Amino acid sequence: MAPKGRCRGRKARTLPPPAAARPPPPPSVEGAVTVADITEELLRSILRRLAPADLLRAALACHYWRRAASRVLPRAPPLLGYFFHSHNTVKPPPSPEPTNKTHYPAVFVPLDAASPRLSLDLAPTAARGLSIQDVHLVAPAPILAIDPASRRRVLLSPPPRGALPRDRWRGIRSVIGVAVLSRAHPSRLSFDAVCLTVDGDLPRAWVASIRDGDCAWRVLPLAEGVVVDFDPWWFEARCVHAAGNIYWHICNSSRLLQLDPRTLELSFMPVLADGRLCMTVIVHEDLQIWVCGEGRRSDRAWVMDREMCMTKVLDTMPRLPKDTKWRMACTWLSDIDYARTGNVFVKTWGYGRYSFDTETGKLECLMMTDGKEYGDPMYAYTLSWPPEFLAPRD
Repeated sequence: MAPKGRCRGRKARTLPPPAAARPPPPPSVEGAVTVADITEELLRSILRRLAPADLLRAALACHYWRRAASRVLPRAPPLLGYFFHSHNTVKPPPSPEPTNKTHYPAVFVPLDAASPRLSLDLAPTAARGLSIQDVHLVAPAPILAIDPASRRRVLLSPPPRGALPRDRWRGIRSVIGVAVLSRAHPSRLSFDAVCLTVDGDLPRAWVASIRDGDCAWRVLPLAEGVVVDFDPWWFEARCVHAAGNIYWHICNSSRLLQLDPRTLELSFMPVLADGRLCMTVIVHEDLQIWVCGEGRRSDRAWVMDREMCMTKVLDTMPRLPKDTKWRMACTWLSDIDYARTGNVFVKTWGYGRYSFDTETGKLECLMMTDGKEYGDPMYAYTLSWPPEFLAPRD
């Protein structure tokens, strides 16, 4: 017989605990502080401690939080990583130049584990024929613009040959490079770009407006007051966005070509009243950082901001010769980090590529897991704040 009080084939039921055993609800306290009672000053202090991605998420809570978040944005856009073309390590001198100059597709190296994994998402056949490094061209060529975050892309048609009367893209024109002027829409791939050319000895800007996949060009007049009295090949094809303007560096020259994005006027760089431009050089194993500005000891509107001895730093490079002349021949600065991290990139002939932190003096070897070196140049990719986030409604 089954035990008393139970039914054969059924499990025993578990009775709920009595009301006295349940935890009482929290008492309602009048005047308790809630999230809505946080002052804007305290909210800003909290938001300053968030990572950029978390800051964007917090800004979506309400208009009040978005206004507070927009006021704690870092001055420099957050760095996410670098795009570049890797290359094989060459042998040190006196070895001849390598014959294998394989073109490897562009890769993205994130700054840390929290950064997104981006790519240009190109087919293998297309990636072999495209380069993110601008090149000097002798004739107009198609330009492919890609947004790595959204994977949107648009092919810019070359400037029309009949844009100027009786021009037909004459042979004395040199294409220097292409730069983005402005983003017309935060989500769609709509933007304005400028193509810089030198016609004879005068520069000219060609502006392309891309709207919903359509590309329209307009030609600006020649910059009569800016005479290029040197070979246009000495222009670096890549440009630098700084102090609200766009600059093209001229190799072996103390001048920069400046483009004002608002007026689209070209000029050789004057002394800047706002913002700071800097350049670095290595002189007798001393790293010098020069800043554009006025000063008692300025040299053509450049003032030396700091100077540091690089001898001990170069001693840490494996297999680098100790002889000063050999070091001068095998080591040079490739560029300054565009992301304003305080780093400069050091390139060598056969001894690797390095990143040097001018603040801490730390030297880091830039080597990929497959044994290839980081390419030159390295394009910093930063987070772009949405326009409506920068200017929220009150």
